[in-house]
Amino acid sequence: MSPVKIEAPTLAPAPASQVDPITVEVIGSALASIVEEMGEALVRASHSTNIKERRDCSTALLDVAGRTLCQAEHIPMHLGSFLEMIPNIVKRFPLEEMKPGDVFIGNDAYEGGGTHLPDIVLAEPVFVDGKITAWAINTAHHADFADRGHAHIYQEGLRIPPVRLYRAGELQNDVQELILLNCQVPRERVSDLRAQMAANRLGVERLTALCGKYSRATVLAAGSALQDYAERKMRAGIAAIPDGTYRATDRFDNPEIDGEMEFTCEITVAGDEMKLHFDGPDQVRAGINMVYTALLSTVYYAVKTVVDPTILPNAGLARPLTITARKGSVLNCEHPAAVNGRLVACQRVVDMIHHALAATVPERVMAAANGACASATFIGKKPDGSLWVYLETIGGGSGARATKDGLDGVHVHMTNTSNLPVEALEMEYPLTLLRYELVDGSGGPGKQRGGMGLRRVYRAEGECRVRVDGSRLRSAPWGLDGGLAGGKGGFAYGDGVTPFDHGSGHLLPGQILEIITPGAGGYGRPAERPREQVARDIAEGRIDKATAARVYGG
Repeated sequence: MSPVKIEAPTLAPAPASQVDPITVEVIGSALASIVEEMGEALVRASHSTNIKERRDCSTALLDVAGRTLCQAEHIPMHLGSFLEMIPNIVKRFPLEEMKPGDVFIGNDAYEGGGTHLPDIVLAEPVFVDGKITAWAINTAHHADFADRGHAHIYQEGLRIPPVRLYRAGELQNDVQELILLNCQVPRERVSDLRAQMAANRLGVERLTALCGKYSRATVLAAGSALQDYAERKMRAGIAAIPDGTYRATDRFDNPEIDGEMEFTCEITVAGDEMKLHFDGPDQVRAGINMVYTALLSTVYYAVKTVVDPTILPNAGLARPLTITARKGSVLNCEHPAAVNGRLVACQRVVDMIHHALAATVPERVMAAANGACASATFIGKKPDGSLWVYLETIGGGSGARATKDGLDGVHVHMTNTSNLPVEALEMEYPLTLLRYELVDGSGGPGKQRGGMGLRRVYRAEGECRVRVDGSRLRSAPWGLDGGLAGGKGGFAYGDGVTPFDHGSGHLLPGQILEIITPGAGGYGRPAERPREQVARDIAEGRIDKATAARVYGG
């Protein structure tokens, strides 16, 4: 997907060199404050548990061309929903015809700049002195579109290209009605869309006030300077990595596919630039495929964590990076591939980047984290005949680091949501949570131990459909520098009889679903490991025989 060039004749900032560093820093902090406040407004005003409790949303400010000025520290994956939204809007609606109060909505992975359909994006231009100065934008995961197939994108929900939801401040009721008619829980959707509107309006007000205080030209120049600063920091960090080509291969499994896939990553560092190339199997008739923007957001995050985590989250950090992947593959799919579960594949891309760079900067990377985004989506009928949908993504182990143990039971890398508290879960849905605990022994042994995974056991109190997703069900999260692999994940019905069909199943009242999430790899050779424990590690796939012989002898 090649970026669309946007001509912006009204954009006339002062040269960045004319803005003093202190002012740039103050404006940068103000931009960060604005996007964080937008995020809090979205969470507090929303209706669905997935947003108000689990915080599955993100906010940002973009410049007039759609380049990121600042993204809140919410969900790294959501950057992919922002990267091409503005170019896709401008392809359909000329900038000079836009008016204050226009709001655009979209979600499509191929025509709307999104990465999967549940992440619905709202974007509103910010006018200052009668000119478009920036964009307030947010995305929220609408837990709807449940109990669907994933053979191709047309099965996965309503595809929304960028269209006006508001025209000069007036709601376009026909557009909203069309969207809501295709949703399973429309009452939640309309309330969450209103929350997204409120978040953007807050962003517009705050940025307008900032421009009023410092002038439009100064704020634009500061935004440009902040992007340049992020680029300089990224280049400096890359330059500190020894030149060379580094490779990694990892295995990927998922309930939607049979067997495993092999993904590959090749990273070339030359001076202050880095090239990354990815490959994998041809795109599949399952929801695990990634569009290019999903790959971009994943790489930006993963490289930043290794090069310099303090780099500002704006478009400047991407300038020294060249990212390619074979078109038509799982890691760079083309229409009409399904993409609903793309996040689990994105997690594996992060693992590969870390594994490749461990060969040259091992102190900067962690062992493999849980490498998944384990999730369960339930859908059923209420007594009044209306539908309910409940989505939960469940944390797992975080990889051990050179000087620290991994974290237990957390979301990692591309996702950063909270869990739904048990009280809210059982109050809102006909489900009971019987167990919610860490899985003892699932953290990979090492000088520094990997994080432990989670066990979550549900009992259905009413009939419902359920879909589970995840990875690391076959391959274990690898360790580093002699550290051992973490525990694998798994899904099981409590009666041991009711089968899953590629991740989908049917629960009757009283039936139980158990979800175990993967742990994470350890770092460094464990001080002592009894021979019988080494034998168990080999049997359970934590370590292969050759590595065991090298690390422990015999």
